[in-house]
Amino acid sequence: MLVPSRRRLRLEVWIVLGLSLGQSAVYSVVQLLDKMTRAPLAEGTSTLNRSQSTREYFDLTYQLLDIIFALVPVLLVLYFLTDQRQAAPGDAGSSGSAFRKLGFNFARPGRDLLQGLGLAALIGIPSLGLYAAGRALGITTSIIPSALDAYWWTVPVLILSAIRHAVLEEVIVVGYLLDRFGKFGWSTPLAIAVSSLLRGSYHLYQGFGPFIGNAIMGVVFAWLYTRTRRVMPLVIAHALLDIVAFVGFSLFGKAVGLG
Repeated sequence: MLVPSRRRLRLEVWIVLGLSLGQSAVYSVVQLLDKMTRAPLAEGTSTLNRSQSTREYFDLTYQLLDIIFALVPVLLVLYFLTDQRQAAPGDAGSSGSAFRKLGFNFARPGRDLLQGLGLAALIGIPSLGLYAAGRALGITTSIIPSALDAYWWTVPVLILSAIRHAVLEEVIVVGYLLDRFGKFGWSTPLAIAVSSLLRGSYHLYQGFGPFIGNAIMGVVFAWLYTRTRRVMPLVIAHALLDIVAFVGFSLFGKAVGLG
């Protein structure tokens, strides 16, 4: 099989990022500049899950469409990472699954779940302190995890939204990019640094505090991935963090004066 050149792989990476989180990073920088030139950053607000229609079932439709189409770049990178060689007769192992290559499967559910829970606790608790510090220093906007109206489908959609973010970010920013950076000949520290800075950059619209926090999270996640070659624990941890933030705010934010 013809091995793609580094030039072709670089073009592939730019296309993937242009369709997904690289595009988000560019918009995030522009949004940050917009907020900073309007008022002090501490007076800004960042809303993560917005209503898209005042009509209940159109809003639901828009939410589900956003989730579905946001995952298309994930399918694209899974396609790129899958070994396309045709298996010879009697050679069942010559075709490589991207799911297996990334550790994005259910081969070890118990261990992945435990690692995901541990990572969620490791990242989640300090993140609250970092958010509070960022607000106190005036470098972080007020973050509203959910502004969806209260319908019967609100919580399920927020859970799906959390899973969408987890899958999109961990599969592309960690699994896919570290694979491609390795093929570029980059060292592991450089690959982790670039991956982590990208993760921070598409959170810049929330302020500099979330940029720092997510970059640190990126270092931890990418480092762990280089040791385990499994993205599933990262997806679980990220999904749990977002579910707690999205659903918790939706259910209890107004009750505790956060809404």
